[in-house]
Amino acid sequence: MSAAPPPRELLLIGGGGEMTLSVDVAVQAVEQARARGLRTHVTNRADTLAATPAVTAAADAATAVDFARPGDTADWAAGRAAEGERPALVFGVREMAQEAVAATADALGLPGNPPAAVRRIRTKDACRAALAAAGFRQPAVRVCRDASEARAFLAATAGPWVVKPRDGADSAGVRKVTGPDDLPAALAGLPDREAPFLVEEFVEGGEFSVEGVFVGGSPRVLAVTAKEKLPPPHFVEIGHVLPADISEETRRSVEETVTAALTALELRFGLFHVELWLTAEGIVLGEVHVRIGGGWIHRMLPHVRPGLELYGTVYDDALGLSVDLPATLPAPERAAAARYFAPPEGRVTAVTGWDAVRTHPAVLHAELRVGPGDVVPGFRSGGDRVGAVVVGAATPAEARELARELVASVRFTVEPVEIVEPVGAVGADAAPGVPGRPEVCVDLEPRALTSSFRISHMTIETVDHLRLRLVQAGRTVGEGEITADSGYGQDGPAIAAEAEVLARTLAATCDDAHHRADGSDPVAPLRAGLEKAAADGVGAPARMLVEMAFLDRAARRAGVPVWRLLGLPEPGRVRLLHTVPIGEDIPLDGRPLKIKLGGADDERILRSLLGVPAPLILDANRGWDRQDWERLRPLLAELAPAVLEDPVRDPALLPAIRAALPGTAVVLDEGIATADDASFAVGTAGGLNVKLMRFGGILPALDALTDATERGAARMLGCFLEPPRAIAYAAQLAGLCDWSDLDGHFWVSDDRPVPSYGLDSSAPGIPRIAYTPEPARGEALAI
Repeated sequence: MSAAPPPRELLLIGGGGEMTLSVDVAVQAVEQARARGLRTHVTNRADTLAATPAVTAAADAATAVDFARPGDTADWAAGRAAEGERPALVFGVREMAQEAVAATADALGLPGNPPAAVRRIRTKDACRAALAAAGFRQPAVRVCRDASEARAFLAATAGPWVVKPRDGADSAGVRKVTGPDDLPAALAGLPDREAPFLVEEFVEGGEFSVEGVFVGGSPRVLAVTAKEKLPPPHFVEIGHVLPADISEETRRSVEETVTAALTALELRFGLFHVELWLTAEGIVLGEVHVRIGGGWIHRMLPHVRPGLELYGTVYDDALGLSVDLPATLPAPERAAAARYFAPPEGRVTAVTGWDAVRTHPAVLHAELRVGPGDVVPGFRSGGDRVGAVVVGAATPAEARELARELVASVRFTVEPVEIVEPVGAVGADAAPGVPGRPEVCVDLEPRALTSSFRISHMTIETVDHLRLRLVQAGRTVGEGEITADSGYGQDGPAIAAEAEVLARTLAATCDDAHHRADGSDPVAPLRAGLEKAAADGVGAPARMLVEMAFLDRAARRAGVPVWRLLGLPEPGRVRLLHTVPIGEDIPLDGRPLKIKLGGADDERILRSLLGVPAPLILDANRGWDRQDWERLRPLLAELAPAVLEDPVRDPALLPAIRAALPGTAVVLDEGIATADDASFAVGTAGGLNVKLMRFGGILPALDALTDATERGAARMLGCFLEPPRAIAYAAQLAGLCDWSDLDGHFWVSDDRPVPSYGLDSSAPGIPRIAYTPEPARGEALAI
């Protein structure tokens, strides 16, 4: 007798988030799959799996796979399929997981939305452009990269306007702007200060959303929801009523517009949630999502349409479990409403009336996440909500009124509490009063150099760009950024994985408060955590990436630049060496030259430098043996370079080299990665080149530089091919060094090479590179 075939499997990508609502949605999705005989396998980030035990308990299996990397998720699923573990259906309930869901379904040949269509709607300006091209009303919008571009858009269009992230959720960083004076606060409130953002015309009109499901590849509307928001400048939703109390003619027009838009956007699978405005000129479409709406709509819809199973409907359609789904969808019979609590800011001292609300017979769901002792922050996004009440009633008007009454019956007594925001920051980077640890987000992207970079033992063409963000309440509160090059043994994916694990560990153990009231060092827990990570074998690039993000967060919260947080001398103007890779022409414009050597043409290059008036730094990258040194010694003595970096492979030659070149600072670079290495370099060569990617960040590099300074050694500050943010981070140490070799970003970014630059320390955190002109002699540099 043959064995029974294994049960078909639902792969739920992204599981649920840590918020109660997200867990509830994911558990429902799993339960409705199991009710259909589907085995359920949930994937999510490792820390979120651990933080959502209700989801993993409901599922048959769970695996840590990061949905933020759609390609990785698809590759993982394809690998399972190749081994016979092929799911019957791929699905996701979280906004940020939809690209991974689409990519995985596409890779496995399963029902799903086209990956390009999902990417388009997840990028708000691209979605607006597609809708406008298809003939739907859209507000004017512009992608901006800085305040000047935003001001130009304001000058060219009629206000008011809205500033928002290009890709986000929960209205985080969304703010109304009535004129140029409002821009600084709006830009400071964006979750990601470095990313492009949107400025679009404000739409005046009632706000609604449309909820529905795709059946047979076509959209089927289940309800139109009326939305109520708190007053601007922010756009936090405070309540929903379902179905919306609108005329039948308006409802039909809304449904026709939304279904036509979804078809034009080439969407065909799962659930949908489309936002819109009803204006004097007609329907204006807003954001489009291929998941159920938030705000407990997933609880409200089944109450309004008794017997409806949202996720089960998707499964039945995709797996052919129902012959005529449109005819069998339950009809609407009643109404529901949700209302959020919005207590005043401050520390809660008492709450009354809650027990009566949560036991009310009309309540479908009620939660309150604050109590005496908790601090209520200001409401800037959906992540700031502290609780909700969801009720059912016979009509929309009755449901709306009951939800309002129940929420109003809960009384909060609060006392003032100082919620400190960093100097020059509003909301986004401060995350004032937001309890809990930050979420860790890591991204990796291969990036081609702007031109090839050749040194003695290799030519570099591409690097892996890594970015690590610490996010709280939808806002980026700390950020690190590096690049990795395999030629130096830097494995980008491995570094990303190491950094993510370390950052999540530190997020759970490091104090994220401001300078603490007892005056203790706010960096001490971070330093201890990083030192333990080094002892445990975590690689230096991963430690540097994590250190950047956490020091950026600490400095933002303290309202100071990183160099001031650490008590470092102000970096001042960073005067650069002009690095010349092997094979490139040598400019003779008076700037200090760092010439890469270690090739067959070294003698010719050195002869061409005789008589050059610029200071010379010669870097052989350990490319010479004893014979090379003896052959080139007369030329080197005649040139008398200011610095000779890593001249030979054999350190036993260093004493003779120092004796032959008494006016030259000899420094070691290759392999100098620890305090012991630095001490060796100082003792044998008399100098060292410090690179943060080798040491693991500013904190261990600072210890090495301090020791070198005390011993009178030559100190150079170097870099690999790194992004501008990493270079600016390293430049925090420029005030402690004799030479700065911090121009590696010119090969990674579009920044034009310059002889020097300053750092803009006007905002807290990691300063940015400021390409201001050289000040005149005797004139202070104003940044």
